Amino acid sequence: MTMYANTKQQRDRYAADAIASASPVRLLTMLYDRLLLDLARAEEAHATKSWSVASANLLHAQDIVAELQSSLKVDAWDGGERLMALYVYISSALVTANVQRDTALIGECITLLEPLREAWHEAAGQIAASQPSAPVSSSSGMLGVA
Repeated sequence: MTMYANTKQQRDRYAADAIASASPVRLLTMLYDRLLLDLARAEEAHATKSWSVASANLLHAQDIVAELQSSLKVDAWDGGERLMALYVYISSALVTANVQRDTALIGECITLLEPLREAWHEAAGQIAASQPSAPVSSSSGMLGVA
């Protein structure tokens, strides 16, 4: 048990360090990756009627969407308001999916978010390629996020 606890602590520390040292661009892609992982896990849990697991993943997904909403600078780019509207819709859909145990809504959220994840990863790659030796400031606000 102690060995397991030590390994878990090390893994948690590594994850915390990775988050703390990540650029805003990297944090955004990490949030999208985890959001879609949570949704996939919730979808799987729904299929096996593991409601508590599904709920936990949907609640975590809601937290991520809330973070995406709070960090979005709506006026930083033309698509900001539309992206905020999508986040509001996703948030509402996740609550409904959790309360009503609606697998189809989870799938709809995945369908809506997957292209965004791909686009953010592509944009992050382009930013990294255009600035190979420049360090990214933690307050740069690239990609319209704080």
